[in-house]
Amino acid sequence: MRVFVAGAAGVIGRALVPRLVAAGHEVTGTTRSAGRADAIAAAGATPAVVDALDADALRAAVEAARPEAIVHELTSLPARYEPRRSDFYDATNRLRGEGTRNLLAGALAAGTRRFVCQSLGFAYAPRERPEILDEDAPLNVGMQGAIGDGMRVVDEMERTVLEADGIDGVVLRYGWFYGPGTYHSDDGSIAREVRRRRFPVIGDGAGLLSFIHVDDAAAATVAATERGAPGTYNVVDDDPGAMGDWLPAFAESIGAPRPRRVPVWLARLVAGPVAAAAAVQPGASNAKAKRELAWQPRWPSWREGFREAPR
Repeated sequence: MRVFVAGAAGVIGRALVPRLVAAGHEVTGTTRSAGRADAIAAAGATPAVVDALDADALRAAVEAARPEAIVHELTSLPARYEPRRSDFYDATNRLRGEGTRNLLAGALAAGTRRFVCQSLGFAYAPRERPEILDEDAPLNVGMQGAIGDGMRVVDEMERTVLEADGIDGVVLRYGWFYGPGTYHSDDGSIAREVRRRRFPVIGDGAGLLSFIHVDDAAAATVAATERGAPGTYNVVDDDPGAMGDWLPAFAESIGAPRPRRVPVWLARLVAGPVAAAAAVQPGASNAKAKRELAWQPRWPSWREGFREAPR
């Protein structure tokens, strides 16, 4: 199959492209940076240096590749995890809005039938107590501030993909990434904060987070490119983790001191609503992805993944 990967030089793209090539697909991968094109070529793909916000250039690149499937992995997050910053999601929001529309226009022009799109498996609206939710649960579009704006863009992006005429739209709601190049990598922004004891357990630590190693996310994306009905899939591991469990385990895995604990009111005061929301964050179920994509995570739990997986 001819596959066009938008964002081939990103965290998921770097893990995804060689897996698609190894599976026998003919891959074109995009990057905005000419300096990253060689790495895409070295992975066995044809590089395309193009800005996804340049609609005409992107359409030309898609038409030249004639893909049977497009995989949308476009993001532009800052190197430092600071979700309280008002502009933290701005660049990624634009890619998820304008960039998605440009990619879909290219898909329609090229006759592409399948469109696989990155989304979030940790964007579900919280309940009174943390629960494990499936793909039918609503996203947290009512939240205020920059993260709320980001959630609303994600919601619109998903609907745009799933409702596109003539396209089999597949939305992959990835869990929180760990592994090379992520905020949780050995030299990642969150790891640095944990080492400084500046990333505490909030409240009673019951808030859940669903993780996925980048290699497992890439493997699920290959599966979704090749098979499965159109629709939405949570791509997460088997073990949504309570903050009071996963954060001390992560700290131990990187040789950091045990995290502090802070009350919810203090977290809200210091770090804003995103920190307070962590106390009631729901987890996500991967049952549908495992069943319908015939996919299994290599690291079924962050408990083993933090200790043993590449990072």
